[in-house]
Amino acid sequence: MRIDTKTALLNSAEQAARRRGFDGFSYADLAEDVGIRKASIHHHFPTKAALSVALMQRYAAEIRQALSAIDTTHPSGCARLAALIDHYRGALNGGKSLCLCVSFSTSRDSLPADVITEIRSFRQMVIGWLTQTFELGRSDGTIAGVTMPDKEAAATLPLLEGAQLTARAQENLDLFENGVQLLRQRLANPS
Repeated sequence: MRIDTKTALLNSAEQAARRRGFDGFSYADLAEDVGIRKASIHHHFPTKAALSVALMQRYAAEIRQALSAIDTTHPSGCARLAALIDHYRGALNGGKSLCLCVSFSTSRDSLPADVITEIRSFRQMVIGWLTQTFELGRSDGTIAGVTMPDKEAAATLPLLEGAQLTARAQENLDLFENGVQLLRQRLANPS
């Protein structure tokens, strides 16, 4: 199935950003990858800032959909949290990439203000979902030791992101698992 140029540009930019960060790709890279002239990219995305905002908005929508699917298919708090941990692990692509939010955050000083706003909004969404997940895990007894769901959610997201960075730095998924081991140990049977 053939995709439109705008989607191809977003796909190419996301792959590049997840592997090399915001500063690690240019419009010239995208033009070569997609097979169009560099000037043609400006028709779809006048600036790299506009492209990056569109990337974060698309990524947030995809994650929102993934979180909704987790809620639908996993009835317990521990199963939902385990699914999110697995999602972050999967985003590593064998240690060769990061989730888009983490990757962009490594280039924070270069990011336009609109992208930083999108990242902030994205994190608030995930922390909100994590808060509900910890509340469920406390009420259904499937996540051990939950006392302050909002504080645990606020600590869990940076834990997942840090575990990703560590694993990516050495292209070693075991480092991700080491980073989330204590979190996983708190989960009852996550099926």
